[in-house]
Amino acid sequence: MPARPPTAPAASVGLERRRRAWIAMAAAMAISPLVGCGFELRRAPALNFRTLQLTGFKSNSPFEKELRENINASQTTLVVDSAAQAQVILEALSDRREKSVVATSSAGQVRELSLRVRFNFRLRTVAGRELIAPTELVLGRDMSYSETTALAKEYEEALLYREMQKDIVIQIMRRLATVPAL
Repeated sequence: MPARPPTAPAASVGLERRRRAWIAMAAAMAISPLVGCGFELRRAPALNFRTLQLTGFKSNSPFEKELRENINASQTTLVVDSAAQAQVILEALSDRREKSVVATSSAGQVRELSLRVRFNFRLRTVAGRELIAPTELVLGRDMSYSETTALAKEYEEALLYREMQKDIVIQIMRRLATVPAL
């Protein structure tokens, strides 16, 4: 007996399966380049010590707050408040913000400013052995200035200082990650 041709519902089920297979294959092909690109969110580096104390910072220092957050985010190290609990001590030697005039108009009005952040620190064990010698990190940015937009320029200045502070904290974290295991 000859095979009967498929009925309309059976034929549409087969077409639907093929359509889904093509969609799945197209989606897989579209996603595959993204999987192989190596993209990964930046994480805090793994540090080779379990506890760290932050000392020498000014009260309510934005550097201390930012460093504390980054170190605690490392998942390998915890910031502690007493030297008795700490394996290492990060000592802030100085933290300065500088602003200088770079350019003026012929009338003597400020047209360009140079902003700098200087941060000096060292890392040592509780016993006093130096792990990172006193180090100065300096970052600078130039910005234009106009008296007519003074409020906006004040906001821009604060934003640039915050960005430089974040950059310095990232540099400190990288240096802390290079410290060998204790």
